[in-house]
Amino acid sequence: MRERMSLSTTTEHCFKLFGLEEGVKMLAEVGFDALDMNFCNVIDTEAFSEENYAATCEKLLRIAKECGIYFNQAHAPFPGYMFYPEQERRDAYIQKMHPKVIRSIRAAGLLGAEQIIVHPLACPDLDKQKEYNIAYYNSLLPYAKEAGIKIALENMWGVSQVNRQQIMANVCSFGRDLADYYDALDPEWFTVCLDIGHCGLVGESADNAIRALGSRLHALHVHDTDHVRDLHTIPYMGKVDWDAVTAALAQVDYDGDFTYEVGGTFLAPYQDDKVLMRKAFELMEVTGRKLISMIYAAKQ
Repeated sequence: MRERMSLSTTTEHCFKLFGLEEGVKMLAEVGFDALDMNFCNVIDTEAFSEENYAATCEKLLRIAKECGIYFNQAHAPFPGYMFYPEQERRDAYIQKMHPKVIRSIRAAGLLGAEQIIVHPLACPDLDKQKEYNIAYYNSLLPYAKEAGIKIALENMWGVSQVNRQQIMANVCSFGRDLADYYDALDPEWFTVCLDIGHCGLVGESADNAIRALGSRLHALHVHDTDHVRDLHTIPYMGKVDWDAVTAALAQVDYDGDFTYEVGGTFLAPYQDDKVLMRKAFELMEVTGRKLISMIYAAKQ
């Protein structure tokens, strides 16, 4: 385990309200060590267009350094591929999304991020799901090498075809699935990000997934859930067992950062109020430090 684990947070809701420059400064002032650059929305803005993304990243990197903060990881836009029945519709979607995924990989590299999360593909043909995913991830390998960044797989969930409101297991939903997919890829350029909140949605405890991954695990998306909805709320507002999670991270000697992916039901209500949004991040910072201290205490 690292001597000092960094506390990081996704940037999505913060950057929507504060903007890029002010958002970086605010999160640094609150006390975060690092940022998970979320490209899901900003990739379609002028700042991250093909013509401008390099200059934007250079500016962001300069501001971050001035504030004493850094970008530890990033999140690519998703889904990168859709298995539409019509080939024409499928090709059109790929033509639209693939350049965005590639641009986000390149931008994350320019920001100095260690890894970028790229969601796996939810293939309707379950027998070929792993085959399609390994091929898809390997197709991104040249861009990862070019950018000098690892691609992180994440555990995902799907919805029932009968009841679209019912969450169920899908691609890479369990720790053992993530381990299996990771083991089929080049460890020099791929890694694993475990989404803590997603685990309970498919009926697996997060601590069990952590132990199944062991030393493969190098990144986290930390948030809480009621095990029914993908709430992305702050720890202790859902049903995740944080004592078990921190103990499991200590047990596997986790060597990554503590990165929040809190948004949804926790930050969305403050989307128009900078004062309340900042207070929400202050609570996240205090809570994150507590959980990090619990990981180290469990290691003693």
